[in-house]
Amino acid sequence: MKLKHLAAVVAVATLTLAGCDNKAADSGVDLKTPAQKVSYGIGLTMGKNLKEDGMDDINPQAVAAGIADALSGSAQRVGDEELMEAFMFVQKRAEEKMNALNDATAKAGKDYLAENAKRDGVVTTETGLQYEVLTAAEGNKPKAGDTVSVHYTGTLIDGSVFDSSVERGEPVEFPVMAVIPGWVEALQLMSVGEKYRLVIPSELAYGAQSPTPAIPANSTLVFEVELLGIVGQDAPVAEAGAEAEAEAEAEAGEPAGNDEQE
Repeated sequence: MKLKHLAAVVAVATLTLAGCDNKAADSGVDLKTPAQKVSYGIGLTMGKNLKEDGMDDINPQAVAAGIADALSGSAQRVGDEELMEAFMFVQKRAEEKMNALNDATAKAGKDYLAENAKRDGVVTTETGLQYEVLTAAEGNKPKAGDTVSVHYTGTLIDGSVFDSSVERGEPVEFPVMAVIPGWVEALQLMSVGEKYRLVIPSELAYGAQSPTPAIPANSTLVFEVELLGIVGQDAPVAEAGAEAEAEAEAEAGEPAGNDEQE
């Protein structure tokens, strides 16, 4: 976390939390008026940002005291030089803590990949991508320039779900080249109608970046992906199945979707 980031967050809260006093940190603070609710929301956002940056031991009472002193014009209780030293110390400690966490995440991912590679049916490509065919099919394979329709569930290696079109109940369409490298490679291996389990090394996912708080930096990601269709080429799998059923009924002399004949 950058020192300017921390200072800016505190500065915004200082300028905006009108009427704040030392009671703001008390559990009995009133949150009835729009101003009170906005004040609380600013503090809540500030706390979440600090926690995400590894500053989980910030003292809320001290923060409230600093805001109250600034708004009331009271004397500064800690000098600027001493504050700067404290900022530097806490920033360094937070960075060390985050680096240690990132290293642990990377190691856990490599260990998981090594064990997963031993499982029957798992294929490891030259790039390090691992895939397992859960449902085989003989449909068309998408190319780099295609747009596909898929259902998927993404998890961390501990099973924590961070995203799922299946849970939302709605497939997703996107260009093959618009996703992380592990997906780009895997999609071009799949045939329409197939379902794969992917284990994607961090280097083929988001690397040292954390795209959301739900995905730590250096994370190895696990996906179950079902390729429903290639936009403009294939009907979605569900529609294709319905068409096949209709054709079979027609060949048997039974009108599709009509159990009674006139």
